[in-house]
Amino acid sequence: GLYRCAGDGRAARLQEERGRSLMLKDITIGQFFPGNSAVHRLDPRVKIVLTVALIVLLFLAQGPVSYGLIILFLALVIGISRISPKMVVRGLKPILLIVMFTAVLNLFYTPGDYVWQWKFLHISVEGIRMAVFMVLRLMLLIIATSMLTYTTSPIQLTDGLERLLAPLKKLHVPVHEIALMMSITLRFIPILIEELDRIMKAQTARGVDFEAGNVFQKLKRTGRILMPLFASAVGRAGDLALAMEARCYQAGRPRTKMYPLRYARADGVVYVLAVVYLAGMIVMKVIIG
Repeated sequence: GLYRCAGDGRAARLQEERGRSLMLKDITIGQFFPGNSAVHRLDPRVKIVLTVALIVLLFLAQGPVSYGLIILFLALVIGISRISPKMVVRGLKPILLIVMFTAVLNLFYTPGDYVWQWKFLHISVEGIRMAVFMVLRLMLLIIATSMLTYTTSPIQLTDGLERLLAPLKKLHVPVHEIALMMSITLRFIPILIEELDRIMKAQTARGVDFEAGNVFQKLKRTGRILMPLFASAVGRAGDLALAMEARCYQAGRPRTKMYPLRYARADGVVYVLAVVYLAGMIVMKVIIG
């Protein structure tokens, strides 16, 4: 009986550790999945412009038809890119708490024609509509930005951002440095997630139980994770700075590209189709409302 209890305890700890590892692996924001699909081969400037335009459309969309067309467009992009839909859905798990919190606020605190009321809580038709559309907006926003990073390498993102923001150089804006910082940030997200997973596994192997205790005890244990994670991040940043310095990198100096960006015929076709799509969405919003 004693050995069985010990075995059950070890099995429970292994199950908790496996669950935490899976939860960390669900954070796919900033990761790049190499491929040879038509979406992967598009010029990064095209994908950045389309992502920004889609974000604007999401904030302009009001009715089910508008959201339906955006969902159809994103489904088409996911299908062409050959990114697994399960991977896309898995990337939404880290924001579920924010989505649920936003939905509850809109559901219970939006005035209108009440269908249910109890003290200061009430549900209206407008609240239900607002909650559904807000959840859709947040989820589609994450999917759209995730598809950009899934199909575009950090180097391509840096080059695309730098070329798009090139006119700002005339105003003495450090375009290259801004693009480089954004690229390094995206590149460090999956690295820090892997480092966090290793730290948690190491502390679990030393007998730390992250699920036991009250809220204050859990926060105290979280501090023990953050300190080595912060130290690791600072160390990696120092190594990156030394590597860039060893390669004679100097900010603000003219730089050449090993693979300079050039528009292809497919990029022009996508631009035309995007303009037609955007014009149709705007006309539909004016007509339907």
